[in-house]
Amino acid sequence: MAPSHVLKCCQKVLAWVPVAFIALVVAWSYYAYVVELFTISSTAEKVVYLVVFHLSFVMFVWSYWKTIFTSPASPSNEFCLSKADKEQYEKEERPESQQEILRRAAKDLPIYTTTASRAIRYCDRCQLIKPDRCHHCSACDICVLKMDHHCPWVNNCVGFSNYKFFLLFLMYSLLYCLFVAATVLQYFIKFWTLCRRKAAENCPKNELPDTHAKFHVLFLFFVAAMFFISILSLFSYHCWLVSKNRSTIETFRAPTFRNGPDKNGFSLGCSKNLREVFGDEKKYWLLPIFTSLGDGCNFPTRLVIMDPEQLTVSSQNEPAKSSGANQTFPPRPLSESQNRLLANDSQWVESGPEEENVKSGAKKHIIVSLES
Repeated sequence: MAPSHVLKCCQKVLAWVPVAFIALVVAWSYYAYVVELFTISSTAEKVVYLVVFHLSFVMFVWSYWKTIFTSPASPSNEFCLSKADKEQYEKEERPESQQEILRRAAKDLPIYTTTASRAIRYCDRCQLIKPDRCHHCSACDICVLKMDHHCPWVNNCVGFSNYKFFLLFLMYSLLYCLFVAATVLQYFIKFWTLCRRKAAENCPKNELPDTHAKFHVLFLFFVAAMFFISILSLFSYHCWLVSKNRSTIETFRAPTFRNGPDKNGFSLGCSKNLREVFGDEKKYWLLPIFTSLGDGCNFPTRLVIMDPEQLTVSSQNEPAKSSGANQTFPPRPLSESQNRLLANDSQWVESGPEEENVKSGAKKHIIVSLES
């Protein structure tokens, strides 16, 4: 049997096959459109088509490149156990004792979520406490911040560091395929409806002659239309995820908060959800430049309480609370990214004794309080 390192090398090489396939298709589409198509088009069409084509092509390649070669963000060192805690954790055999070590280590970390069994989320492979929305990728063999999924078409994990690039890649590839298919459509129709003559000189003006250009142009339409349909559904799905502030993983398995699983626990409203991914400055939204808010280790959360009379407001100095089967939750500090997103939001109830008076009309509405 081949050594394990040889198998890993083969896996790494094979992982680039989908990326190489996309690169070849894109390179061929450029040749077919720029070289072959314009052997049969007028000069006026060339100028307009080439400007729009190259603009969409550059943005598409740029965002695709950034999605592929942006390294997935990993948790910072503060989420790693100290040497003493790690040795003690490895010596302990009882899960209860191990959880006690993890809860003690996580008491000052901005952690809001736990496992379904109310345990601290810990990665035995990376030997660190998982931040909220962080998951271990078996393909990359690392813990990825705000992991969405591992995409074979980019041979990379899509997460906090490149999720904006991935969305732009889908959008620009969608526009690229739409433009190519729309501009090639007229030649496709002319070929199937008018140009049935065998001799190229008998074809009407601007029709496709019976040359190799015909093959490239017609096949280009089929490929562009096929990719457009497939990418449209994927792009629409991720637009919905952004509006709900969910990842693909969280859609199938809701994160567990202090009050139980809540699929909308990280949702701040459509506008703020959009800003969390694309940033505050709208002029950079359409550029593959990293502008996402926060550090990827902690995110603003909210707790929707249906009965306002049961709302309890705790001070920041309150000791750790217990929930579930005697599982304690350490106090969590408010991060800078949370302050930016939650600033000037009257819907959020701040901690402190002076905030305990709730307006009389609040009983008719859902009260949204920040877990502090």
